[in-house]
Amino acid sequence: MIVEFGAFALVLALALSVAQTGLSAAGAWRRSGVLAGAGRGAALGAFAALACAFAALIYAFVGSDFSVANVAANSHTAKPLLYKVAGAWGSHEGSMLLWCLVLTGYGAAVAVFGERLPPRLRAWAVAVQGALGVLFLAYTVFASNPLTRLPDPPVEGRSLNPLLQDWALAVHPPFLYAGYVGFSVVFSFAVAALIEGKVDAAFARWVRPWTLAAWSLLTVGITLGAFWAYYELGWGGWWFWDPVENASFMPWLIGAALLHSAIVLEKRGALPGWTVFLALAAFGFSMLGAFLVRSGVLTSVHAFAVDPTRGVLLLSIMGIAAGFGFLMFAIRAPSLNAGGLFAPVSRESAIVLNNIILSAATATVLLGTLYPLIREAMDGEAVSVGPPFFNLTFTPLLVLALAILPAGPLLAWKRGDARLVMRRLWLALLIAAILGLVAYAVVTPRKALASLGLVLGFWLIGGALAELAERTKAFRAPWAEVRRRAGGLPRGAWGTTIAHAGLGLFVLGACFETAWKVESAQALSVGGRIELGGYVLTLTDVGTLEGPNYLAERGIVRVEKQGGGLVCTAQPERRFFPTGGQTTSEVALCPRGLDDLYVVIGERRAGANGQPAWLVRAYVNPWVRLIFLGPLVMALGGAISLSDRRLRMGVARKAKGAQA
Repeated sequence: MIVEFGAFALVLALALSVAQTGLSAAGAWRRSGVLAGAGRGAALGAFAALACAFAALIYAFVGSDFSVANVAANSHTAKPLLYKVAGAWGSHEGSMLLWCLVLTGYGAAVAVFGERLPPRLRAWAVAVQGALGVLFLAYTVFASNPLTRLPDPPVEGRSLNPLLQDWALAVHPPFLYAGYVGFSVVFSFAVAALIEGKVDAAFARWVRPWTLAAWSLLTVGITLGAFWAYYELGWGGWWFWDPVENASFMPWLIGAALLHSAIVLEKRGALPGWTVFLALAAFGFSMLGAFLVRSGVLTSVHAFAVDPTRGVLLLSIMGIAAGFGFLMFAIRAPSLNAGGLFAPVSRESAIVLNNIILSAATATVLLGTLYPLIREAMDGEAVSVGPPFFNLTFTPLLVLALAILPAGPLLAWKRGDARLVMRRLWLALLIAAILGLVAYAVVTPRKALASLGLVLGFWLIGGALAELAERTKAFRAPWAEVRRRAGGLPRGAWGTTIAHAGLGLFVLGACFETAWKVESAQALSVGGRIELGGYVLTLTDVGTLEGPNYLAERGIVRVEKQGGGLVCTAQPERRFFPTGGQTTSEVALCPRGLDDLYVVIGERRAGANGQPAWLVRAYVNPWVRLIFLGPLVMALGGAISLSDRRLRMGVARKAKGAQA
């Protein structure tokens, strides 16, 4: 009965989204506050109905109701409760329902928290958000319904992919979708502003908080996914330029460009056309990611296996939504005000250069992701584009963007002084260069490019601190004055500093881990040893154990420093899941400050003297924790900026009783 109620709520949400679109558009067109208010009420109703449908799906998973096709295909009675709940969004159908839930949730948020927006723009934005809801809900109801019943339900389900039965993957999709779909609000505001024919500083002020929220949540989602790949897949890495990884990275890059471009539009009234273009493109790339993951056109451990018919429907949705947005842009772009002028050396110019580089980097990732698909469609030849391509094309662009980043916030608006900026940054650059030289001299083997990468990371952190010192007059004013200035700094300034410093932490971790990782693999019998980067690893025992829904071989690996001294006891596992017949490796991590000792045990094989042996692979990953800490610090900076009162302020309300 609850499942049927959820199915009814799903259809009701579609009907309410249709009403939301029609009533809000009519309210904007006829300047009727009553109709616009009814549209906002429909938006709240659509979200409430979707919440009921999603709750019904979770109820079916928790109760192991195998009469629901989605539950039978992705759950099992022996599965732990956390993964039963996560199974609700672990499939294509469930994930689309989560997508729709987040989409309608953002629509409800605009309806509730947009009271300071101009009434017509608010109504158009709610209408566009509702139209997006209609497209995705219609797809979910008619082509991908997660609450469909089976006529002959099985006694047991087929369970969720064991690789997805992990805490990081349980929380990764909600964060990722909150970021992906968060850009839908930016898209809706952009289309609404184009319909109104007015893209100005106020538009940038309305768009910035939504962009910041979506970008910060997407940062957390990508980081959780990278951490899952690092310790769950057992290959010792955290990013492989997998097409699905790229699908989440492209809207992140465009979102970062939009954040900076919106600042120029808000402060100087410049770049209106470019800013609204980025607002459209951010959600366009999110929809492209949804298509790539669910269409079956690519193969990935992250992808959902879906038939091509539903892929065509998703492509059609993307074409309709993005096509309408960019059509409106093409119509309105010639009439948009060009904005204020600025000198080649200015904060505006630095942000424009930042945007050009980020856009070029996004185009590079897009080309590398789609080229194999295009090539196969054209001549049937299967090709692959992997890390070497991205290292040669994307990395130089990233280095250029990061090299100029610390200078941007210190440049004046309209006309800046490059020499004055360098006088403020010379100490940060000197310290970064010294630390890079120290790393080159001390760390073996010596690697010049990696040491230059460390210089870049220290430069970003030092530049962020130099900006903070300039704002507070540190080392130039009495301590009481410095403290007063620091306390008076807006939260947005603190958030920017923290986010840029977090980026520097990530660069340090990525350069150090990539260049100086040490690895070894050897078939060991019990008592066998591996020497690795100043450590000695001894396989002391291998036993079996029974988990809630798996059988496992667990190795006991004693890790000692060379010369004596226990470091840790690692317990890697090789798990077999009887339901589905899949085998996975469970990595053992031994944290050592910023480093990780990473141990994986493989399958049993014949060893010397007839003794059984197991392939043991081990890595020393130096500074790898910074790879995951840095983005979380960036997201924290975004959250702090979002709490800034200036980003919560809107334009003044109209006088009471004014016509909507």
